Formats: sequence, structure tokens, C-alpha cells
Amino acid sequence: MDFTTRPELAGTFGMVSATHWIGAQAGMAMLERGGNAFDAAAAAGFALQAAEPQQNGPGGDMTLIVAEPGRPPRVLSAQGPAPAAATPAAFRALGLGHVPGTGLLAAAIPGSTLGWLTLLADHGTLALADVLGPALAVAEDGLPVTARLAAVLERMAPHFRQHWPSSAAVYAPGGQPPAAGTLLRNPALARTWRRLLEAEAGAAARGEGRADAIGAVVREWTAGFVAEAIDAFCRVPQRDSSGDAHAGLITAADLTAWRPHYEPTVSLDFRGWTVHKCGFFSQGPAFLQQLAILDAVPGFGEGALAPGTEGYLHTVLEATKLALADRDAWYGDGPDVPADELLSPAYAAARAALIGETASLELVPGSPAGRTPRLPDLVVRGGFDAAGVNGLGEPNAVRALQEATAAGGLPAADGRARTDTVHIDVVDRWGNMVSATPSGGWLSSSPVIPELGFPLGTRLQMAWLEEGLPNTLAPGRRPRTTLSPSLAVRGGDAVLAFGSPGGDQQDQWQPHFFLDVALRGAGLQEAIDAPGFHSVHSPSSFYPHEHQPGVALLEGRFGADVVEGLRRRGHRVGVAGNWEIGRLCAVARDPASGILRAGANPRGMAGYAVGR
Repeated sequence: MDFTTRPELAGTFGMVSATHWIGAQAGMAMLERGGNAFDAAAAAGFALQAAEPQQNGPGGDMTLIVAEPGRPPRVLSAQGPAPAAATPAAFRALGLGHVPGTGLLAAAIPGSTLGWLTLLADHGTLALADVLGPALAVAEDGLPVTARLAAVLERMAPHFRQHWPSSAAVYAPGGQPPAAGTLLRNPALARTWRRLLEAEAGAAARGEGRADAIGAVVREWTAGFVAEAIDAFCRVPQRDSSGDAHAGLITAADLTAWRPHYEPTVSLDFRGWTVHKCGFFSQGPAFLQQLAILDAVPGFGEGALAPGTEGYLHTVLEATKLALADRDAWYGDGPDVPADELLSPAYAAARAALIGETASLELVPGSPAGRTPRLPDLVVRGGFDAAGVNGLGEPNAVRALQEATAAGGLPAADGRARTDTVHIDVVDRWGNMVSATPSGGWLSSSPVIPELGFPLGTRLQMAWLEEGLPNTLAPGRRPRTTLSPSLAVRGGDAVLAFGSPGGDQQDQWQPHFFLDVALRGAGLQEAIDAPGFHSVHSPSSFYPHEHQPGVALLEGRFGADVVEGLRRRGHRVGVAGNWEIGRLCAVARDPASGILRAGANPRGMAGYAVGR
């Protein structure tokens, strides 16, 4: 590609890439103060909680991968588990067959804020007061509303007014949501953050060190006023996507008992690279399975299977279907996942042998170690016709994508909305690297807690109420999350951190980006700008878990010959707009020269990279 939408940044001091320019700038401000990549990532994360409330919030969750020179990459899991009262029986007693997609019942223990505090205390150098400064300014002084956020607020306002008045007070004051370009403030959130900073200041005044002072903030969150407000709010029934009002299951005791923790990454070698992902409690290993399957396809990446060709797209789409079928049959937060077998060369070769010349319309999980796969009860949407309607009379995935892109969210009558996620990548001059994917706690997930200024998340909707599945809901178990940061190593050094919002598409868009870099030698911005595509063949991780067998979506920049060739192979192809698929962020480091690079997604008019 000779043209990119913006320059790839290059320098030696530090780079930050984020899904909103405020996050990128907040992170860069910490680097300029002398902070490291971990300070910068936390500042960016807090700023995005205020700047992109339709994408994430303090009551959400997060996974991130950290890399320090001389140490292997590690996962910091800030994906909270199910609370003690969250059992399948508890939901069945309410007459529910699925965890609702909105409301208090679906809330896992919130982990995102605790994750940033943990990262800052363990690896940062700056005080929370410094790191939280940019986010606090956004909440108190306001930020001009983007067109996407304005569309979400406009569509959610009727639901807020009718069912969630505490959300209306923040996001539709006086009954009217703020228009694009006007300032949105959140004084209640600002007060929450200032109370947390008082805990840090009090500890510092007592002579406690930086990390211990941040620990005082953690205690205020887990056993102080934050825990008390969450507990009290969860006792009051609130309308959710079931159409009824239900109280929540989280208690103050749940918040007190849980903390984020570190764990090893799962990794795979691919043609001189080692890609690191979060473990099988996430969908991250599906990225690795795709790489393993593709590496077992003879000639992949060359000739008729070179990037951008019809053969390449067909092969990648089929490998994706196989990997995600395994995700739905085998992944979960428990000891029984056949992890070694799923990532073994022999298993990958057997899966690759299933890729034929035509598109599969079936979900085909494998049998690692001879075990029999079992899929949950899934909602099949079917394909679509030329009029853009599937067999159930519903808009097809292409139309839904186009509407969601234009509007930023699609609330249903029950308040559900298609929202998204944020992402942050940072590298500093010392070689520290962070890839972080915060999400959840969106403004459309559940009502704002008035005393705190933010809602809880709905991650439990990703768990199943059917007994005996790897991802069956259970107290203390993390629901299998879609949050999936990525980090790649070459020659023992962390050289590339990248990631994306996108729910189930995160581990499609990210492999596509990585393959462009690894196979073509593409630059970061070039690979980000490349035409995007993905499959919606596999079940959605989100309520009500629908899927459209054989459906693939391609950006309009793909040639008609590619589109028609895929259709001849049996793919049910929908063509989206030219710039609608993918939202990558990326930073890189060359250990030999010390040169740092960064790129960011132009789609959606919000993502930016900064650095020098």
C-alpha cells in the first residue's frame, strides 16, 4: 500500500496509541513528566473512562499484557468473576434461560479500576493524583461530545427517561441528551475520583509510600464508600433486557474478597514471532489457533494464498470458523481446558485439513485428546437475501453493521445496545510495553449509580446457564471474556503491542493486522489501514448469542473479483462501507536501534497515536 490515512509515528522517547485522542494524550502527558509506560497506560485508561462512556467505565473490566525488559510478558487479569450468589439455579428461579444483556443481574465484580490501580502500584512511578489528573479534568470540565457518542445518547435517552432515571440525570439532563459538539460533564464521577484521591493524600500524609498510598485507594474501593454504594444500589430492582426489573447479585463482601492478579500468558511461535495472549478464560487463544491452523496450510501467505487474494480471505475465514468453534466448545475459566492439545501442531494440522475449496456452513469444534465436544444451545439467525433480510425477517449483519457504524449503538426496546470497547498500547524509551483492553460498564449496560456517577458492567452475559459447559456460570469463575490484548516477541524482546475493540471480532481483526505485518512486512499504519473483513458465522458472546452461518463482511475496498470469488465458494458475503471494519491500535519497538513506532485506526474519527 503506497497510501496511508496518516503517518506512522517514529521516535525514541515514547509512543501511545488509543481509541480516543484524549486517552493517547493523557498517556503521553505522563511520559513527558518522566513516567513510564505503566503510568501512561493507567492515565490513558482513566481518561477513556470519562471520554468514551459508551465504550467503557469505572465499573467495567479489563485484561492487559505487560512486558518489561528481561522478563517474560505477563497477563494482569482485571476481569472480575461472578459474585457468590451468581449460580444457574438463581437465574432459573427467576424464569431466565440466559443471563440478561443489560441490568444488575449481569454484573460481574467490577475489575477495570482495580486493574489500573494494581498496575500503577506495582509498576508505575507516579502518584494516582498525577495519573488521574487528565480524567478528572474531562469529568469536571467536560469534553465535546463526538458524533458517535451523541448518537448513542440520543437513542438511549427514551430508555433512560422511562426506566433508568439516574442515567438520565447524567446523560439526558432535563430530558435531552447533549448534542454533538456540546460539553458533557459527569460531576458525580468527578466527586468519586476526588474522594479516592483523598484516601491517597491521607495515606501520604501519614508517611506511607507511593504504593501503600495507592493501596489505601484500593481499600476505599473494595471496602469503603464505593463498595457500600454498589451494594446498596444492587438491592433495588432495575429494568433489564428480560423486560422485567431485577435486583443485582453483587454484595460488598464480593468486592472485599476479590483482587486482580497476574498470570502467565499463552503463546505460540509463528514464523519467527512469538505471539502472547491472555489465557483460556478469554477468547485470546483463538487468535493463536488461527495462526497454528494457517501455518499448517501448504503455501499459506504466498501466491494464490498471498494477503488480499480471494484464496487468502477464504482460508483465513475458514480457519477462523474452526478456531471459534473450539472457543465455544472448550474455552473457560477452569482446569479442564485441553490447552496443550488445542495449540499443538498435530491438532492444528488436523484442523487445517478440514479447510476445503468451499465455505463451511456448520460449527465444527474438534476433539482434542479424543474428547467429545459440546456446544451450548445457540440462536441461529441464518443467512440473508438480496433485500438484506434473513430468513427470520430480521436485518442482516451488513445492515446492522452499517446502522451501528452510523449511530454508534442500536438500543432495542429493552434498552440493549450494540456498544464496544476501548484499547490502549504504550511503549517507553526503556522498553516497557503495555497492551490493554478495558471494556464494560458502558452507559447502556445498567443504570448509573447516583452516588458514584457510573454503572456496572454486564460481563456475566457471556456465561451460560446450561450445566457442565466450560463456560457455565459459577461463583468465583470468570465469564469467558472477549477482551483480548496482544503482544509479540522477536529474539526474546517485546517488539509489538496491539489490540482492538470489537467484541467477538477482536480476535479476527487482530490476526489480520498481525499477518499483514508478519507476512508482508507492512508498517503499522499500513496494516491498520488495510481493508478489513470478518466472519459472523460463529455465535456472539453477547446476549442472545445469535450467529449467521456462512456470513462474512468485507469492506468495500476489496475488489469485485474477490467478493464474487468468495460468493462462488459459498460464502454469504456482505459488503460494508469502505472504512467500517476494524479499530486497531499498535505500537512497536526495534531493540537494535531503539526506534519506537505507533499507528492508530482512522475509522470512526476518534483513534489517535501520539509520541516522539
